[in-house]
Amino acid sequence: MKKHNFSAGPSILPREVIEETAKAVLDFNGLGLSILEISHRSKDFQAVVDEAEALFKELLNIPEGYSVLFLGGGASLEFCMVPYNFLEKKAAYLNTGVWAKKAMKEAKGFGEVVEVASSADANYTFIPKDYTIPTDADYFHITTNNTIYGTELKEDLNSPVPLVADMSSDIFSRPIDVSKYMCIYGGAQKNLAPAGLTFVIVKNDALGKVSRYIPTMLNYQTHIDNGSMFNTPPVLPIYSAMLTLRWIKSLGGVKAMEERAIEKADMLYKEIDRNKMFVGTAAEEDRSRMNICFVMAPEYKELEADFLKFAVERGMVGIKGHRSVGGFRASTYNAISKESVQALIDCMQEFEKKY
Repeated sequence: MKKHNFSAGPSILPREVIEETAKAVLDFNGLGLSILEISHRSKDFQAVVDEAEALFKELLNIPEGYSVLFLGGGASLEFCMVPYNFLEKKAAYLNTGVWAKKAMKEAKGFGEVVEVASSADANYTFIPKDYTIPTDADYFHITTNNTIYGTELKEDLNSPVPLVADMSSDIFSRPIDVSKYMCIYGGAQKNLAPAGLTFVIVKNDALGKVSRYIPTMLNYQTHIDNGSMFNTPPVLPIYSAMLTLRWIKSLGGVKAMEERAIEKADMLYKEIDRNKMFVGTAAEEDRSRMNICFVMAPEYKELEADFLKFAVERGMVGIKGHRSVGGFRASTYNAISKESVQALIDCMQEFEKKY
């Protein structure tokens, strides 16, 4: 039976990326060695890093004066690295979910943190709109897509202070104006690569402004100076990321990914809104294209476990919602096909007819 992988992360990858990675695990570049055991200092792997960096810059149209880094530690380590490198006195944060809240918590260890707005009281079902960013803040931090709650900022904000964004789960799903940001970071295990890789896009001239000592490994300048090779990088995920970036380019780039994302999300939201057994959880204007959250309608609440079992038996993987929201979550990242989304819709309609 065909499996349809809607997992929130580690998530689906393009099939050809998995197959090419598998080949490299057995024999990388005809070297007679696995990608798992080659030196990260070798010219063969340096070529991988160089291509991955070049594709990052090309696909996102990154302007001069920015560096692309491939690090470890996940976005969770960036919650600390961002204030270490940029917070001198005050930072502003938009609280739109669990990960935004965790980022804010880490920043409080480095200076004053202002929560400009929060949707916590509504269980993060919307993204706040009316708030004031303090103009004396060192930066304003946002989380562009909230995987748990299914909300997303789909346009680049205008900020009076340098903008920092966690784009773990929607990077490469829409064009972005990188020039509006001082730093963009994220874990790669949702829309780019297997778990273990963190990407960082950082504006070079924003560094070196804080007065504190920054530990060597937590200093972005260290990794810029060493081309992401200060210590052993996550070799296999970087290789898979390079393959994914090639795949994105082959399909028409980030604009094509956005068109696919809109089409898939529209399909599923249309069914959620039509089907009287299900209800979407996020405010319509803030609905994520990457993580589509829905629950059983109140009168069918007792059938939640039945639908989950029904869907799993038909090949749906990873659709159980996060415990903070309940119900169901279909993660429709770049690599999920329209056919898989249709399969879930068919499943919902079949369940509707049964009950």
